Amino acid sequence: MADPLSPPAALPGERAEPAATLIVFRKGVPGQASQILLVERSAQLRFAGGATVFPGGKVDQADKALAAARPAWVQGLDEDDAAARLAALRETLEETGLLVGMASARPDAAPRDATAAVAARAMLAETGQMGPVLDHFGWRPDLGALVPWARWWPRGKPGRVFDTRFYLADLGSGAVDLAVDNTENRHLFWSSAYEALDAAERGALHLIFPTRRNLERLAQCADFAAARAHAAAFPIAPIIPGTVLRDGVPWLTIPDGYGYPVLGEPLAEAHRA
Repeated sequence: MADPLSPPAALPGERAEPAATLIVFRKGVPGQASQILLVERSAQLRFAGGATVFPGGKVDQADKALAAARPAWVQGLDEDDAAARLAALRETLEETGLLVGMASARPDAAPRDATAAVAARAMLAETGQMGPVLDHFGWRPDLGALVPWARWWPRGKPGRVFDTRFYLADLGSGAVDLAVDNTENRHLFWSSAYEALDAAERGALHLIFPTRRNLERLAQCADFAAARAHAAAFPIAPIIPGTVLRDGVPWLTIPDGYGYPVLGEPLAEAHRA
């Protein structure tokens, strides 16, 4: 099936780097909004150093090869979309130790519990690829369980563009064991979107422009079901932030019509990766 989200043409000299990120929901305290998994990146990192973001990262060639080699997993998805979903699941396991979006592929499959997640994460760190991990434990990714949320094309440093697909995933309820990887990230935590935005206003969190805009959008949704319905109500197309002048002041903005309640902020206040 053709990918409905064809990317815009890059400017001369730009190379789009495919990436994926996963917005993981879990049920919060009864009567309160669901929580979202967030990670704080190490300050030394070149991209978004010190920023609080959703789990995710670049789509590897191994992700693309795995999507092409397992057509039963793809189930009609465009191969680039399928590879991005695999990358989102892989990066989430790698960065947080959270095993999400998995199903049993054979009768003797290992249980998908905290103990297996720790072992799978260790094997992933050793092999660097998701395929051997899934085969070893008898799992298969349920790519259809990931809900497309957005696609961003923020232009960073000259010659560097990220084509990032955002997906939603539902963890449900229950305690899970999480541990920061201590390489790319230094802290991870659960928070409602509203609480994360409030912490950023108080200076307790550092949010880059795309993360802030997506948290503002997520804050409109009380839980995963509401976010899934919200995602279905708006088109998904590459969002390219641009600079405009408002009363002589440069603003970094995004287009209207994609579900975002806040469309920009003064460029001097915007944190870019």
